[in-house]
This record gives sequence, C-alpha cells and structure tokens, in this order.
Amino acid sequence: MTLIEHISAGSVASVETDYVALPAALPAHVQRLVSNSLADNSKRAYALDIAHFEATGRGLPATPATIAEYLAEGAATYAVATLQRRLASISKAHRAIGADDPTKSELVCATLRGVRRTLGVKQRQAKALLRDDLFAVLDRLGDRTKDVRDCALLLLGWACAMRRSELVALDVNDVEFTSQGALVTVRRSKTDQEGAGREIAVPFGRTRHCPIAALKRWLGVAAITAGPIWRGMDKHGNILPERLSGEAVSDVVKVRVSDAGYDPSAFSAHSMRSGFATSAAMAGASTYKIRQVTGHRSEAGLAPYLRAVDLFDDTAAARVL
Repeated sequence: MTLIEHISAGSVASVETDYVALPAALPAHVQRLVSNSLADNSKRAYALDIAHFEATGRGLPATPATIAEYLAEGAATYAVATLQRRLASISKAHRAIGADDPTKSELVCATLRGVRRTLGVKQRQAKALLRDDLFAVLDRLGDRTKDVRDCALLLLGWACAMRRSELVALDVNDVEFTSQGALVTVRRSKTDQEGAGREIAVPFGRTRHCPIAALKRWLGVAAITAGPIWRGMDKHGNILPERLSGEAVSDVVKVRVSDAGYDPSAFSAHSMRSGFATSAAMAGASTYKIRQVTGHRSEAGLAPYLRAVDLFDDTAAARVL
C-alpha cells in the first residue's frame, strides 16, 4: 500500500512503507476504529494534498528545506489558505509514518510567514445567497422532476443553513413532519465528527416558497419513502437510487443562479448557509437563534457571516452625511 493509500485508509499501524518499520498488524476491529477516526472527506483531502506534494518530485519524509522550497514555489500559484491546508496534510503524513515533522521547523514557519505577508491572507468567499436572491432563483424553476428536486433542495438547504455534506447525508427518517413544520436531524457534521447530532426546527413558510411544501412535493413526485432524500437523475429525468454528491449540490446552485441571471462563479453550495445567516440577521433574528440553525458553537464562528450586516449598522458616515 502506498503512502497515499495509507493516509486515505486512515490506518497507521497496519501499513508497511519504505520510510519506517511499523509494528505488527493490529487486530481488524482496531484497524476499523483507527480508520474511522477521520471523516471520509478529510481522508480524501489528505490524500489529494500528499499526491500534489509527491507530483512535484518530492517524497516523504521530507526535510525543512524541501518543505520551504515547496511553499515558495506554490506561492506563485496558490492561495495562502491552500498552502496552509497542504502543509497540515504534510504534517499529518509525517506523524502517520512516525517521522519527525519538518513543518514545525523555524525555516518552514518563517517561509510561511513570508508568504502570508507577501500575498495577504484574505480568502475569497462565496457570495451569500440572500432571501430575495433565493426567491428570484426559485421563481425561474419549472415543473420538471429535476426542477421539483432542486426547488426542495435549495429551500431546505437554505432554511437549515446546511453544509453540502450535511444536506446530501439526509435520509427520509431524518425528517419528522409536525403540525408546525418539520424537525430535521443532522446526525453528523464537520464540527460534530462523533455524531452527537442536532435538531433544526423548520417552520412552514409564510411566503410563496415553503420548504416543507417543497420537500413533501419532491418526496411524493419521486416516490421516496426511505433512504436518501436527494438523489441523482440521468439525462432522461429518471431518478437514480444513489445519493446525490456534495459536488452535485454545488453544481445545482451554480446552474440555478445562472438561469436566474446571476454570475455563477460568485456562488457555491456554501452560499445557502451564508445567505441564511446573513438574511436572518438582517431580519433581526438574534445570533443565538441563528446559531441554533447553523450549529455554530460560538459567536466568533458566526461573526464572518454577519460582518457585512454589522458594517452598515449605525455607521459613522450615516450620522454625518
């Protein structure tokens, strides 16, 4: 098994590499638990980052000078956030094979500081899909099966401020319809890898677009009574049994905002999450109530979504102009 497979599998002690002699194989049930210590998305991200590093002709374990050179080369092409993520993957790969971690050296740290000062650290963020923008998108949808699905997906994803991984993971039994709307259970998320879960209350909509009505319509049209709620379709409009992917959710957002006349390059699946948080704050919802939906554990985590709202709240210029 290669190092990339090693990282992707999430198993440390059961893999032999060219770099370090590992102890005897662990029992199968221990290997399964070690493998489950990382989310699948994290495993894929680590594997891709290590593959990129090795594609430059470098190998592991690496020296601090090698890592510093890699960062300097990458600074010409990649954002600071991308380089920092790859550095974290390289660090984890070294720990996984029992090698010294070169990313903690002063040389590498100084190189990264230089990159940050040269390029700046501001990240490009997906544009928030605000409520009126969402409605403009939904108003363009027709009555085809794919339109019905996308309407429900966009409305529920927005109303629950879900990450795309949370949205596509929903099964029918994760939604409990009530006299007030629906209780949606998010069983696992990026910040809840151990599966404590959270419930989101989605009330009936008071406008022309109701997430509960849209979801019931999709489930009825698709005749879905169990299993994944969101499923792919073939080119003929036939519903497939497989669960929709997170990448497909981003594609839905981009296609639908483009159809409504917006620049699709500015939006992603995350636009639904940020759009809800921003729209709720603009409507006067408390940050506590917003965090009940988004799952943020602190005000600090929610702050980036609300910054645009705060900037126009009682500005100094409004008092003098």
